[in-house]
Amino acid sequence: MDNVLRTEGLEKTYAADGVDVAALRGVDLAVADGEFVSVMGPSGCGKSTLLHLLGGLDRPSAGQLWLRDERVDELGEKAWALLRRRHVGFVFQFFNLISNLTVADNVELPALLAGVAPREARARREELLAELGIGDVAGQVPGRISGGQQQRVALARALVNRPDVLLADEPTGNLDSTSAREVMDLIRRFHADGQAIVLVTHDPRVAAAADRVVHMRDGLITEESRLAADRDPKLLANSLVRLEV
Repeated sequence: MDNVLRTEGLEKTYAADGVDVAALRGVDLAVADGEFVSVMGPSGCGKSTLLHLLGGLDRPSAGQLWLRDERVDELGEKAWALLRRRHVGFVFQFFNLISNLTVADNVELPALLAGVAPREARARREELLAELGIGDVAGQVPGRISGGQQQRVALARALVNRPDVLLADEPTGNLDSTSAREVMDLIRRFHADGQAIVLVTHDPRVAAAADRVVHMRDGLITEESRLAADRDPKLLANSLVRLEV
């Protein structure tokens, strides 16, 4: 199976008060087409930094990154912006929706920016909002709908350009338990349809939805767990808690 993402020796060092701080210290990771990978680890271990590098929101200090067969770690911001619009979808913990645009416009805008014809962009938006159960709030602005609904809008926005990979940074971290479960059910549904996903989480119940769980500590991948398709989610979540201790 081909890889949608691959890293070799990925490093990221930040300068903090004149002192270099290593956020990533040489990460090798491959994500196959259609695979769902969760990244777990304690706060400050580098998991969100890794996700930002995978999506070109930040640049590595060293190492290499491929999207499909194209090496992308040396691309400039303009090239990365084009690449993200067409090939990478992002979902964030705090939604990052445009507050003065309607739900419909938030979802449709990335397609228009990627060069999709207006009629096709509208059709994609309507299909996604219906599939995610939020077609009835298409005319509302984000501040007028619930957090769970906002995260569904963010998910629709991330998927409207049919990306090669969906990157999700703590997508349930700002939701109540019911909304979190509903959002994860939707993410699993898209994965079942073949969507490749890399999801950062501290919650073992969320991580248990993946095909594979990558554990990070101190800027390194320390362990990987490949999960059986017929697993018991509750037992698996308990085992993932033990691995994080």
